[in-house]
Amino acid sequence: MSMEILDHVTRKQLKPAVPDFAVGDTVDVHVKIVEGDKHRVQVFGGTVIARKGRGINEYFTVRRIVNNEGVERTFPVHSPNVVDVAVRRSGHTRRAKLYFLRQRTGKSVRLREKWVEKTNQPPDPPPGAVP
Repeated sequence: MSMEILDHVTRKQLKPAVPDFAVGDTVDVHVKIVEGDKHRVQVFGGTVIARKGRGINEYFTVRRIVNNEGVERTFPVHSPNVVDVAVRRSGHTRRAKLYFLRQRTGKSVRLREKWVEKTNQPPDPPPGAVP
């Protein structure tokens, strides 16, 4: 009974369209910042190293290197302060958590890019052809 009530309350607070991203992707997280009475959107870009939780309790951690120092931020997926999550690059990983990247520096931090093949797409028409 109480779980049904909790589900009913939290269902209203979930975002209708959750951005599609996975661990290993390089993303730009657009975060709403409030300074006094001013509002602005700040972009935090980096690699998603963890994603945990389900429903309203879902979080993801983004890591980037700033001035040779690693910076990590954890964001709730359904937070109203997270305006958008834009995927810049998809990374190929074999693990659910990429905490091993914390000990790496330089080029060894980079992940192999995931290539997605086009399926059932009609070929592009030649240039100058009339559709």
